[in-house]
Amino acid sequence: MPSTYDLAPDADFARNPGVPLDMAWVNAAQANTPAIQRRCATLPGRRSVKKDYQAAWLCRAISCIDLTTLSGDDTVGRVARLTAKARQPVRADILSALGMEGLTVGAVCVYHDMIEAAVKGLDGSGIPVAAVSTGFPAGLSPLHLRIAEIEESVKSGAHEIDIVISRRHVLSGNWQALYDEMRAFRDACGHAHVKAILATGELGTLRNVAKASLICMMAGADFIKTSTGKEPVNATLAVTLVMLRAIRDYYAQTGHVVGYKPAGGISKAKDAINYLALIKEELGDRWLRPDLFRFGASSLLGDIERQLEHHITGAYSAAYRHPMG
Repeated sequence: MPSTYDLAPDADFARNPGVPLDMAWVNAAQANTPAIQRRCATLPGRRSVKKDYQAAWLCRAISCIDLTTLSGDDTVGRVARLTAKARQPVRADILSALGMEGLTVGAVCVYHDMIEAAVKGLDGSGIPVAAVSTGFPAGLSPLHLRIAEIEESVKSGAHEIDIVISRRHVLSGNWQALYDEMRAFRDACGHAHVKAILATGELGTLRNVAKASLICMMAGADFIKTSTGKEPVNATLAVTLVMLRAIRDYYAQTGHVVGYKPAGGISKAKDAINYLALIKEELGDRWLRPDLFRFGASSLLGDIERQLEHHITGAYSAAYRHPMG
């Protein structure tokens, strides 16, 4: 049985093809909520990195950000500014002082209608475009329309598709339906990688989160993601621990590698470091790269910029000096 720590920091890996639904494995999934909460409560107090080490961790966090705009008033101009920010996430002089020239974010995430603008703005950068799909954020449109939306986004140039699962399948225990739905989404994505949004704040229990994580991975998800960012409760360290343990278990049982994306509510640099530390402890260094880890955030970048500027200059700048777009 492989260990996640057996995956070398520079190891290549094949895309997760999925496996047949194994209900015995799913039904065995557990989540000890008090123990999970205790474990997560200790993390901020015992994981503190300073000075050059902190700056290095924050640069790694930037490289893993999905810079996102998902508003009803999105415009081509806003997306153009966001893609410019993705190419140059921190002032050039600060990056030069850090020895981090060429640093970019992990991806830019938009609605379908903004894919063309995002592709244009990122042309030649190597930064992928991600599109939210399948009736985001509720995921309640007819299945054939959700599948068609995925296909249209891939045709338009999206390299990654963030889908939302039907929460009712989890809440009613209809695990076969969840597996079949996720499999259909995976097939519709074709060459584009698929991130499965569980909307963990609406799943009721951490055990449901563990089960939904396993089923989405069995159905071929390339990433599992906490939230749409629109739920009352989004990413938390407790949910993250459950999902990371599911990824670890899936890798141990199948040898297939799956990424992780917390989204919503992560806006401070110190929070980003806590998430990175938890991933390092639970999965190992290989998961600290943008092909296996992303933050679904935008405001996070502004706070990281302020911390990096303070590291170089010794002074904090005002937030308005670090606009997103």
